[in-house]
Order: sequence, then structure tokens, then C-alpha cells
Amino acid sequence: MLLYITLGLLVHFVFFASIFDIYFTSPLVHGMTPQFTPLPPPAKRLMLFVADGLRADKLYELDEDGNSRAPFVRNIIMNEGTWGISHTRVPTESRPGHVAMIAGFYEDVSAVAKGWKENPVEFDSLLNETRYTWSWGSPDILAMFAKGDLRSHIFTESYDASSEDFGAHDVTKLDTWVFDHVKEFFHAARNNQSLFSKVNEDKIVFFLHLLGIDTNGHAHRPSSREYSDNIKLVDKELKEIESTVKDFYGNDGKTAFIFTADHGMTDWGSHGAGHPLETCSPFIAWGAGIRLPQKVSAQKFDDSYLQEWKLENWKRQDINQADVAPLMAALIGVPFPLNSVGIIPVDMLNTSDLFKAESMFTNAVQILEQFKVKMTQKKEATLSFLFTPFKSLSDTKQANILRKARYYIKQKKYDEAVSLCRQLIHLALRGLAYYHTYDRFFLAFNVVLGFVGWTSYASLLIIKSHCNLMRGVSTEAKNPSRLLPCAFGAVGVSVTFFLLIQACPWTYYIYCLLPLPIWYAVLREIPVIQGFVTLLSTFPPRRFLGYLLLFILGVEVLVLSFFYRYMLTAGLVALAAWPFITALWTRAKSISLSWIFFCLLLAVFPLMPVVGRQPDIFLVVGAGLLVLLLSLFVVTSVIKRKDSFINEELVLHLLQMLSIVFSMCVVYSTHNSLLKKQGLPLLNQIVSWTILASSFVMPLLSPPVLFDRLFSILVSSMSTYLLLSTGYEALFPLVLSCLMFVWIHMEQETLQHSVVSCKQKVSTIQFACNTDAAQCRDLCLDDIRRAFFLVFFLVTAFFGTGNIASVNSFDPSSVYCFLTVFSPFKMGALIMWKILIPFVLVMCAFEAVQVTTQLSSKSLFLMVINISDIMALHFFFLIKDYGSWLDIGTSISHYVIVMSMTIFMVFLNCLAQMLTTRKLSLCGRPKSHVI
Repeated sequence: MLLYITLGLLVHFVFFASIFDIYFTSPLVHGMTPQFTPLPPPAKRLMLFVADGLRADKLYELDEDGNSRAPFVRNIIMNEGTWGISHTRVPTESRPGHVAMIAGFYEDVSAVAKGWKENPVEFDSLLNETRYTWSWGSPDILAMFAKGDLRSHIFTESYDASSEDFGAHDVTKLDTWVFDHVKEFFHAARNNQSLFSKVNEDKIVFFLHLLGIDTNGHAHRPSSREYSDNIKLVDKELKEIESTVKDFYGNDGKTAFIFTADHGMTDWGSHGAGHPLETCSPFIAWGAGIRLPQKVSAQKFDDSYLQEWKLENWKRQDINQADVAPLMAALIGVPFPLNSVGIIPVDMLNTSDLFKAESMFTNAVQILEQFKVKMTQKKEATLSFLFTPFKSLSDTKQANILRKARYYIKQKKYDEAVSLCRQLIHLALRGLAYYHTYDRFFLAFNVVLGFVGWTSYASLLIIKSHCNLMRGVSTEAKNPSRLLPCAFGAVGVSVTFFLLIQACPWTYYIYCLLPLPIWYAVLREIPVIQGFVTLLSTFPPRRFLGYLLLFILGVEVLVLSFFYRYMLTAGLVALAAWPFITALWTRAKSISLSWIFFCLLLAVFPLMPVVGRQPDIFLVVGAGLLVLLLSLFVVTSVIKRKDSFINEELVLHLLQMLSIVFSMCVVYSTHNSLLKKQGLPLLNQIVSWTILASSFVMPLLSPPVLFDRLFSILVSSMSTYLLLSTGYEALFPLVLSCLMFVWIHMEQETLQHSVVSCKQKVSTIQFACNTDAAQCRDLCLDDIRRAFFLVFFLVTAFFGTGNIASVNSFDPSSVYCFLTVFSPFKMGALIMWKILIPFVLVMCAFEAVQVTTQLSSKSLFLMVINISDIMALHFFFLIKDYGSWLDIGTSISHYVIVMSMTIFMVFLNCLAQMLTTRKLSLCGRPKSHVI
């Protein structure tokens, strides 16, 4: 069993990691020559303001009284500068957003998992190219661009990371800290000759990172008064900073100002995915080199924002987030960042037509340089007879376009030159994408080959070892032919040599060589395959097709549930009808009614609002009271069932009930404390972490009797889950567990009158550390249904709690009982545990089903993995890296979630076995148990 688990884990880790090599690898190349506009720039210095988490609509729209939340910014739009929407990309997180703005390229999706503090890859940025840069703000963001500053020209000043507290009384202090320090800086510069001379140089940048709006959005939602007040504060301070800077430089007209955001935020206070509220951030530019406002009579946009914001008469110029980097570089005359893929928005420039044409020409050459390096790298790493160049941009065409563009500039046909350069940029970007995805089909083919091979191998293991279908069929192979291993060995050597001469990355060897041993293991089982096909031929065709169609329908319902949560409701309603199509309705009417009731009750949860709900602490407290009521019922029933109630069990039940009471009190008091902006009380924090730690130990103290242990796991899990809940989802594990208890009874009933002898009652069955293999029966067709039920309940465990297959569905306020200071990895771990708790409950119930129905855990587990892998293969083909960013983000999430579920299932199975079979003694006396 251990060998199969290890092999399965290895294979699935490879499949999981493969999408990041196939779809989302780093786009960076190195070895380009810096390019800059060969004309005097319009600005000597640039002020960059980045309001983290600021939504475009919240800045531009008027409030309920018809007044702007940002009157200074609105005045800029109408009288001094240009404005629009900066369209960001997935993942809408702070790090990728700032990299896109300042370095001009989009990080691959996996960069989020590599941390906020360090660079996954080395890259050039605008700040690297400046003479001097001064920056103020969050330590997480500033450290990114200061790392590797060999010239010591990037100066950073940041507050302590502990200041980023979602529960603080006033988080606008994060922004006032920045503005105050900038004002102090300019005041100090007047009295410091060395500093004064530096700030009067050209090619300098002042970077202000403002985190208050993002923090208020997470803590209070973007619709809150706190979020709006923070916008008003930033607007007021922007006006003061502009005045301070202009006074310092004597109104020399050489300062450019840019105000934008790294990403937006959903209505429920999260970001990371591709919803328009997350990908639309504001962009306002004014000052030196920036075009003045243009009044227009009509504008063509697909959205209705202009009318909603009452800005339809002022020309809106949208840009992509990466376009900000070349714009800033052109304004202050520094080289464009080497890896930038942004296109300078020349229509925003208030410069000569010659400057615009030269800037666009420089932009085209800079992106073309990347294309050439990428093409050279791929050509050198591919056999000449296999290399297929990007035909739309040959060397001859490159030279012709550049020569023609230079000719247009000399002839003062600037518009034609700009248009031609833009055409070259688009071709170069297409070429970059072509070479970036050059090996995609090759890698995807090998991964799919491995997927199909593993699923086939797992199926053969089940048929060969644990299925009575093979009885009477000879499966003993003759002496294995040496031809098969020799053939696979030869293929392996050929593949290795092929990859070696092309200098492929080491991961390519794994993707290409892994299918070989898997398919070798499959082909060694030819007698089993032949025997299985022979037996299938004796199966009634209509019945076989009926079962096959039913299986396909079930898998498709699971796949569709990732897109439409109500499919789970339809599935649960269908499951509720299960007793009517079997003999269960007549044999066990009360259990069947319980099954129908809890299936229909659980079916309500996928219909509930996904996200955006307001916290409802009374529902959380109500869920706690229901658990207490259920605990009292269990305690009284145990007392009645036993002649003498063991003190140890009584103490355990009381401790678990006390834990539930503490959880309810902590949730209620923490909610009130945060509403009053008094922060997270230390006592609440200590109690929360203590309950979390004790929830892993408490179940191990309970008796290993099946229902006693399962109920102990439920109560311990609920004490933690209540602390991580904000609304109706607190009721979900309770309803799910009730259905799981009924499921165990239902499965027991299905075997009562079958050929399998079930001598024990469910109430007397105990979990055993080591199940006797002789007690396990062979599999039957009904066990495929059990495996499907498990996968269905696991999918329900994820989507039923209000999650969707998206990063932005996870509410950060869930962890406020544990911590409020921003800590992405701690918060992520707590949210992950909240997600896993319903999974653990289902897996523990599945352990009970295996025990009560005398199933082989290995064979049933392999069936579950197979069903999950078939779903994963669906999503592998549905992954997108094109189209809307919402579609791209969702397609990634689907595959990651189903693959994570498959991998986690192995660990959850081990955790469930530990929770159900291990026994600790409260008084130090080990308990023995016999089955």
C-alpha cells in the first residue's frame, strides 16, 4: 500500500506542477541592449502614487449626494491631465501589479506562491534605470525593487510590518505615515546640501506606496465608510504633496505626476482573480509632458462607466498596466525596462510629434530585442530540421519595417511612423508568445499520456487484486518476454538523448520519461486486460451501456459543479431518491427518511450566496448552540446506554462542550471589538490558538467505538470551524456530518441482506489500527457507487461552504479571531484549514464506511483517485491563457483545486486514519481495543 501511495503522490505532484511549465512559465529573457528615447525628456522628475487596492469606480463615481470622494483628482481630470482605467491581469495581487507597473511585464501566476518579499526571478525595472529613487510605504513592496541595488541609488523608508493590522482602530495611519514622511523629506532637503543637490538632479523618481485603502477594504469592505474616508484622505494629501513639490522646485514645470493602483477589490473585500472589479484600477497623469484634458461629445466603450461617473465629456484613455512603465521611462528620459512588454500611450503625451515618434520607435526596438533573444534561444535549443520559425516576423520583415519607420520619421510623417511601430510591436509580442509556448503541445501530450497511463494502471490494480470479476480467468502470464523491457528501455534512451541534445530543462525529462514506466507496468498486465475484456463481452450490452452512461453523467455533473454550484443541488436531490430505486425504502424506512431529509437540507447550501455576504455572527452562535444541543443528547444517550459512565469520557465530553462555548464567546466578543475598532483582544487570540491546537488532540482521547469517535471529531472540528466562520457556513459542517452519519447506516443496510455477512451492529463496531486483510471482501459494482459518493461529497465539502473556484472567494475576515496583522502565509494556512475541515469529516466518515462494509481501503481509494483524475483531465484541457482574465483565472483555479483535492486526499486519508484509530489516555493509562 505504501508503494502505491508513494507512486501515486509522485505522479500527481508531477501532473500538478506540469501546468506551470506548460502554461505559466516566466516570460523573461536576458541579454538585450538598453533602449531610450534619443531626445530631451519633458520631465526631470516623476512622482508615482500607488493606492493599493483602490477600485476605479470608487474613485471616479459621485457619492449619494452627488459629490466626488476625490475632488482634487476630479479637478485634475477636468482641468490638468489625462485619465482612464488601467487594466490589470491575473493574479490581481500587490506584487504582480507593482511589477507590471514598474518593470513593464506580467509575472506568471506561480509568482504569488513564491512570496511577496523576494524576487522569483531577476528583472530590470524603471527604478533600476533612474539616477535616484526615493520610496516610502509597505516593507513588502519596497524591498522588492531595492533588492540588488548595486549603485546604492534606491532609498527606501517603510513602517514596521506589524502596522498592517486589519483590526487597528485607524488603518489610514499607514497612508498618513507615508505623506508625513514625504513632507519631512522635502523639508529636510532644504537644510541638507548633499540631499538638496541629489533631488535637483534629473531622471529621479519619488515612489509613494499607499496601503491604507487596501487594508480598509479587507477589513471593512469597499462599500464601507472607512474605505470612502480613506479615499478622501488620500485625495486631500495628494493636493498637499503636489503643492509641497511645486513649492520646493519653484514651479519649474518639470515634475510629472502619476496616480494609479496595483489592483481593485471585490465587493466582499478580496482580490486575486479576474473579476472586473479587481482588474479595473484608476489611472490619472498630469504635469510635465502630460496632455491636458480633451473635451469630447461622444466616446465608444463597452461599459457604462462614463455615464455612471458623469465623465462622458472628458476623454478617457484606457491602458494596460504594463504600459505605465514605458510611459514613465519616456517622461524622464531613462531606458525602457529591458523586459517590458508595455506599449507607450503616446496619445497621453504633451510633446512634439517627433518625440512621440522617436519614443514609439524606441519602444518597438526594445520589444523586438526581446523577440530576437527569445527566437535565438529557442533556435539553439531545437534541432534545425525540427525548428519552425515565427513566419509573420522574419528577419527581412523586421529590417523592412524598421527602415520604413525611420524613413517616415525623417520625412516628418510622424503618424505613419507611430502606426508602423505599433504594428511591429504587436507582431513582436505575438512572436514572443509563439516562442514562449513553443513546446506546449509536446509537453501537454506527454502529460496526458502519463495521466491516461496512470488511470489505466490503477484500474488494472483494482481488477487484478480486489475484484471477483477475475475469478476463473487465468491471469498468470507466461515468462515475461524480454522484448517489452528492451523496447521501453530503447525508447527511454532515445527520449533522453533527444532532450539532451536540445538542452531541455530537467523538468522536461520528468514529463517525457514518467509515462514510460507507467505504460510498461500497464502492458505487463496484458493477461488481465484480455480477461477483463472477455468478461465484459459476456455482460449484457444494454446493462453495460446503462452503467457507463450513468458513470459518465455523474462525472460530468461533478465537472459542471465547478462552473455552476447549483449542479451540486441537483446531484443531492438525485441522491435523495436513492432509497426509492433500491430496497432500502422498504427495509429501513426511518433511515431512508433521514437520508432524504439531510440530502435536501444540504442541497440548500450550494444555492446560498457565494461571496459578498455580510458577517452574521448570530448564525455562527446559532450553529454553536445546535452543536451543544446535539452534545447534550449524545451525553444523555451514552449515560443511558452504559451501566456506569466512565469518568474519562464524561470529562472529555464536558471539555469539548466547553470548547464550543469558548468559541462562541470569542467569535462574539471579537466581532464586537473589531466593530468598535478596538482591535483583536489578546485573550481572544490566546483562546483561539489554544482551541485550534486542542482540536487535534481531543478526538484521540475518545473511545475508538465508531460513532463515539466520529462525534468527538465533529465537536472538536466545529470548535475551530466556528472561530473561522463569519456567517451561514458555520452550519454547513454540522449538516454535512449528520448526512455522513446517515450514510454509514445506509451503507450498512445495503449489505444486511446481501451475500456479505454483517454480524455487528454499527453502534458496536470499533475502528482498528490494523485491519485484517482476510476480513476485506472483493469489490462489486456497488462499490463504484460508494467511490463516486465520496468524490461527490468531497466536491460538496468545498463548494457547499460558499467557496467558488477562485482565489477571491476566500474571505480574510474569517481569520480575525486568530490574527489581524497582515501575514499572508499564516492567514492562508488558517483559511486552508477551514476548507479542509469538511474534507476531514467526509474522509473520517469514509473510513467508517470502509470498516462497516468490510472494504479494502487500497482498492476503494484507487477508485476514488481514478474518478478524480478523470475530472482533472477534463480541466487540463479546459485551461486557458487567453480570453478574459476572469476566464483565465477560473480555468487555472479549476485544475489546481481538483489536483490539490487528489493530492490532499492521500494526506487526508492518513489524517482520517490517525483520527479514527489512534487512542490517547486522558489520565496517562493507554487503552487497548479489540475488534
